Amino acid sequence: MVNKIRGASLKGEVVNLSDMLMLISSNIASRCILSHKSEDEGGCSKFGQLGKRLLILTSAFSIGDVFPYLKWLDVLTEYNPSMKALSSEFDAFLDQVIQEHREHESGDQVSNRKDFVSIIMQLQKDRMYDLDLTQDNIKGVLLDMFIGGTDTTKATIEWTMAELLKHPIAMKKVQEEVRHVVGKESKVEMEDISKMGYLKCVIKETLRLHPASPLLAPRRTSASVKLGGHDIPSDTTVLINAWAIHRDPEWWEKPEEFIPERFENSSIDFQGQDFHYILFGFGRRACPGLPFGIASAEYAVANLLYWFDWKLPAGEDLDMNDVYGITLHMKTPLRVLPLSHVSF
Repeated sequence: MVNKIRGASLKGEVVNLSDMLMLISSNIASRCILSHKSEDEGGCSKFGQLGKRLLILTSAFSIGDVFPYLKWLDVLTEYNPSMKALSSEFDAFLDQVIQEHREHESGDQVSNRKDFVSIIMQLQKDRMYDLDLTQDNIKGVLLDMFIGGTDTTKATIEWTMAELLKHPIAMKKVQEEVRHVVGKESKVEMEDISKMGYLKCVIKETLRLHPASPLLAPRRTSASVKLGGHDIPSDTTVLINAWAIHRDPEWWEKPEEFIPERFENSSIDFQGQDFHYILFGFGRRACPGLPFGIASAEYAVANLLYWFDWKLPAGEDLDMNDVYGITLHMKTPLRVLPLSHVSF
């Protein structure tokens, strides 16, 4: 990432940071899950392509979700056939990935792999924690890891950089902190992030205004309940509007403004115990990828702020409008001009 942006900076080129961040988040997930980069030739790049198609399909309108008795119409609109075809492609790809890992681990080969596939297959082999993992179980977990760990991370970094470009005082403050902590070292280390208190406030405030999953994950009621004077029958799909909760003036002062300082000396965190800040959900169904996602976003943002100064291209405005989807993205791709800050 740094080398690509550095090259653009030396040439005075504008970069499409949105596209670059999607590749970065895909690479992080692919390296952790499969030990490969998503831009590599072959299967790993296909993982990213399949994931993108899945996100588009799951964001599309399904008649059966709104009118269950008309779900047969989803066949006519090609929604169901498209989803089934994509499912078959995912099955074939993930079967291949698992088989390759098994072959690598078999025989006299000594594997140094510590990716997620290898770890979960070792759990299956050792039958730890009484886990009876089937092939379909493993494929489901891998799919959740990749889909949940790419699009949301990209969106979080994208919105963070956009908000900082919109608020130059906050940009200056967080850059000074990052550069002070890292000093003249040749790279940003993960342990440096723990010393960047204001950076963490910036990430929290970005996620308050722009939660990566604005409606959280869908839930289904297991029994009939009465809530707020409304009768909700069992087996009802429930969506929680985290976006609206995070902007509720009853809980937040100046809720529409970007104020990272509101999280300084605050006990509010990502665990969901403060029910007016629930971007990762809460309870037993909270997002298990919380530490992974936050660490990835913080590390990427710290690198972007340490190595470069940023400004908008001449004559271009910052469009802060968002676009509908499972993940909250910027409507207009973020185009920026990077300026090298550190001498190379």
